[in-house]
Amino acid sequence: MNTPTTAPQPSTSTSLTLPPGRMHHGMWVSNGPLTDPSLYLACVAAFPRTGRWPILIPHDPRFTAAGQDWIDDRPWDRPTVGDVAAYDAADVLESWWLGPCCDGTCLTPFGAEFPGLARKSPVKSDPLAEAGNTGSQLVANGRNRLGIVEVDRPADVPAALGWQGMLPMSGRAELVSAVLRSWEDRFGAVLLSLGFDALSLSVAAPPKSRRRAELLAAEHRAFCLEDFTTQAGTLADVGADLVGARMWTFRWQ
Repeated sequence: MNTPTTAPQPSTSTSLTLPPGRMHHGMWVSNGPLTDPSLYLACVAAFPRTGRWPILIPHDPRFTAAGQDWIDDRPWDRPTVGDVAAYDAADVLESWWLGPCCDGTCLTPFGAEFPGLARKSPVKSDPLAEAGNTGSQLVANGRNRLGIVEVDRPADVPAALGWQGMLPMSGRAELVSAVLRSWEDRFGAVLLSLGFDALSLSVAAPPKSRRRAELLAAEHRAFCLEDFTTQAGTLADVGADLVGARMWTFRWQ
C-alpha cells in the first residue's frame, strides 16, 4: 500500500520547497504537473549535495484515459542498484543485439555482429548543467510531474526503482542502468525523464564524427530495437541524425 507522506526536503542549508506529493516505491512524486522551471533547475543544482535526482514523469494518455496512473497500476521489480557495477555495458549491449531484421542493408555500414562501443566524446560542458537546461524546457510545457529519487548518479534511477519499462527487451533494470552509466561517462548523457515504457536523456557531449555516431547508432539499436523497426533507413542514416544531438529518447511499445 502506498502511504501519502510529506515531500523529502534536501539536506542543504537552503531548503527547496516542493509541491504537494507522495512517496511511491522509493520515489517521491508530485501530485500534479511541475510548472516552475526554476524549481527543476534548483533540484538539479542541489543534487551533488543532496543525492536526490529530479526525474520528469511525462503525462501518459494511455493510462489517464482509463482512470489509471502507471506509477500505481503497473508492476515494479525490487531495487537492484547494488548489482549495476557487476555488468559491462559492451557485454550487455552485445547480448541484446539482434541480427538483420530485413535483408541486412538496415545495418549498413556494419554487418550482422555487434560492432562494439563508440569512443568517448570530449566533454566540454557540464552534464548536470546541460540536464538542467534541457529539463527546464520540458517543464515549461506543463505535462510532467516531478519525481525525486535518492541515487549516487542519475543513471542508477531505473535500478534503484526496479523500473520495468524495458520489459519487451529485458526485465532487469540493473542492465539498463549499466548502459546508462556508460553513456553518462562517455557522452555526458544524463537521465531526464522516465515514463511507463520510455526514457529520455540530455546529452552534454554528443558525437561529432560520423563514424562515432554510427557506432552509437548501433548501441541505440541494441538498447531499443523497437525504435528501429518502426522507421526507414540504415544505421548510417540514424548515425547522421545523432551527430550533435543533445537529447536521446527511447520508447518500448
